[in-house]
Amino acid sequence: MKTVSIRDAKNRLTELAREVEAGVTIVVTRNGRPVLDLVPHKKRGGLNLAAGEAYLRSKGIANPVPFIADDFDDPLPDDFLLRPLPRSR
Repeated sequence: MKTVSIRDAKNRLTELAREVEAGVTIVVTRNGRPVLDLVPHKKRGGLNLAAGEAYLRSKGIANPVPFIADDFDDPLPDDFLLRPLPRSR
């Protein structure tokens, strides 16, 4: 990790950018205190569906959700929620 003043960073930005591209993290300081880090750009991650499908195939899983009932998201009957809990012994 390298440390440079904000004034120095302003004057040498292109040079510092090349160092960051090479993988160096540069701490930029103001009055000796860290203000920011110059780090290599990282693509945002996300859900990799292709990798998930490949993993399932490698485990022999053709269909991870084989069945969902038609009434899966229907409201529960009123008496289901109003039943008393069973007594513990």
